[in-house]
Amino acid sequence: MTGPLYLVRHGQTDWNREGRLQGQADTDINATGREQAERNGRVLAAAVGDPSGLDFVASPMRRTRETMERVRRAMGLPAQGYRTDMRLVEVHFGDWQGHTLAELDAAQPGASAARERDKWRFRPPGERAESYEMLAARVRPWFEALSGPTVCVTHGGVLRVALMLAGHMAGGDAARLDIPNDRVLRLGGAAPEWL
Repeated sequence: MTGPLYLVRHGQTDWNREGRLQGQADTDINATGREQAERNGRVLAAAVGDPSGLDFVASPMRRTRETMERVRRAMGLPAQGYRTDMRLVEVHFGDWQGHTLAELDAAQPGASAARERDKWRFRPPGERAESYEMLAARVRPWFEALSGPTVCVTHGGVLRVALMLAGHMAGGDAARLDIPNDRVLRLGGAAPEWL
């Protein structure tokens, strides 16, 4: 990776607010999420100055595309002018998508405890479900091919694995990290920096 890489998690969704596992369910950002996206665009504009040398890429999901378009407008750029990459979609939570951990534990006592024991390698039930370790394998080729300053709007899981891929923390630690919707993560220096 050559950078810097500016990573933005999509703005808040109603499911975020409710504590539901979204994964690859295609949800929309809410009013708070729109404010967060615009805030992150203003922060990026101040951090990068001239955006002409930046590459802009997003996960193709609705919540990340709307966030990217709001970020770009807040930077003084046209909403379009970015590309999407399927490798940047969120980790798939399989049969757990749409549920809160409390709901899962009520249906299957101990379900969330099993996940907490090894959150990096844990794979929920369901045919398409992924672990964070599997997500890292999907994101790695994209991450290693970065060739210049990039703004990426994606998901909490992708930010977690990016911190691991950049060598800033072990996978198990990254998997437990709380990723805010209203901050920008800058990678490419000696240490990660939240803006």
